[in-house]
Amino acid sequence: MLPAFYGSTGNMSSDYLENSSAGRLLSLLKHKGPQSAGQLGGALGTTGEAARQQLEKMAAEGLVAATSQAGGVGRPSKMWSVTPEGNARFPDSHAALTVDLITAMKQAFGSEGLERLLAHRAKRQIAAYRERMPAQTSLRRRLQTLADIRTEEGYMAEVLDSEDGDLLLVENHCPICVAATACLGLCGAELEVFRKVLGREVEVERTEHIISGARRCAYRVRKK
Repeated sequence: MLPAFYGSTGNMSSDYLENSSAGRLLSLLKHKGPQSAGQLGGALGTTGEAARQQLEKMAAEGLVAATSQAGGVGRPSKMWSVTPEGNARFPDSHAALTVDLITAMKQAFGSEGLERLLAHRAKRQIAAYRERMPAQTSLRRRLQTLADIRTEEGYMAEVLDSEDGDLLLVENHCPICVAATACLGLCGAELEVFRKVLGREVEVERTEHIISGARRCAYRVRKK
């Protein structure tokens, strides 16, 4: 039987992710990538030892794993990261049903019919996003609005600055990952949605992709 903080699908509840130390650790690792127990303890306002003890418990459940990383004098430090089992505990919007519907649509309407459906979905997304997009404002603010919308949809999105000065839209989780793996057109359609919503003068390029094995999806955003 699953612990009480899991839903019937095996996903962790939002209350667990936000209000328990284990859930916050898992969310931090999703957002920040591999971290040491000391870094995680500092982010949670506790000690590295307390974080390590919690991480060891989570490792026993298969949710996180540690790797050694050399760094100067002394023993290698342990860097903790989310395992595939841990990733599977984050919400995935009715994955099995979605994949079954995609398969049925392909069989019933063919690839062209599925493409038309994706195009229709993208058009609705663009309209909905544009309604919330502030007019006559900076690219950063528009991108932050987009990140806020995507976070509401379960993508754990944030806006970061790249080393070369461009903006990055980062999505630390994909709530439709299983469906997107079954239908790559979903990812292609979303990239086009971002381009249309942010404006013709903006260039959007995907640089990291969860489906390709990356920890996150990341998009480089710059003015043309």
